[in-house]
Amino acid sequence: MKKWRPSSIYLAIVLVIMYLPVITVVVYSFNASKLTTVWGGFSLAWYEKLFQNRTLLETLKNSLILGVSSCGISAVIGTVGALGMARSNFKLKGLVENISIVPIMIPEIILGMAFLSVFSFLGLKFGMMTLIIGHCAFCVPYIFLMVKGALAGIDAALPDAARDLGASDLRSFWDITLPLIVPSILSGAFLAFAMSLDDVIISFFVTGAETNTLPVKIYSQLKMGVTPEVNALCTVMLVVTFAAVILFNLFAKKQR
Repeated sequence: MKKWRPSSIYLAIVLVIMYLPVITVVVYSFNASKLTTVWGGFSLAWYEKLFQNRTLLETLKNSLILGVSSCGISAVIGTVGALGMARSNFKLKGLVENISIVPIMIPEIILGMAFLSVFSFLGLKFGMMTLIIGHCAFCVPYIFLMVKGALAGIDAALPDAARDLGASDLRSFWDITLPLIVPSILSGAFLAFAMSLDDVIISFFVTGAETNTLPVKIYSQLKMGVTPEVNALCTVMLVVTFAAVILFNLFAKKQR
């Protein structure tokens, strides 16, 4: 056994800082006490109350619908944009690519206020539609960058060879290019989904009175105090996330 080195100690500290808050949330989701600072014994009462809390479940459903919708639309826009930029060559190409990723560089509060002004000027009703538009604005760059990087690593001779063998441009894309960039599209979509599900600031500016998302709902409860029901919900979401990651890894291993 090798002795611990400074790098190992540093890694242990980083892991503790990253995962200790998550473990604390999971542990206190089974706390019988309403106070998150006092351990009142083991209990599943908050999970029971969670599934009886229609408001919280409704906001979770809205967040999932928003995340899936915005990521689906962004996957199409980002992939088409990356393909178009990869196949084009003009003087302002670099400038256009830089402009395409500006939404993830602008502070969210500025982007949220900008959307609020535009939607108010256009007379759009604030709700799910404005939320999807706002989230697509910062989801598209993630997928665009992922697909752009994947396309840069593809040998240009592969689609050319397919066309030389009689395949049309569409068939060449479907059989050659798309299978090679699918992992990048999925990676970008999952990252965009996580960012969409986690967003508070932009959602706060563009949501309506009849539509609320889970992060905004939890943020609004901070003034009155967050109950352990939120801890229970976070634990359920963590379990689902870890299960999805494990299944994905098993599927990828089987495919290899």
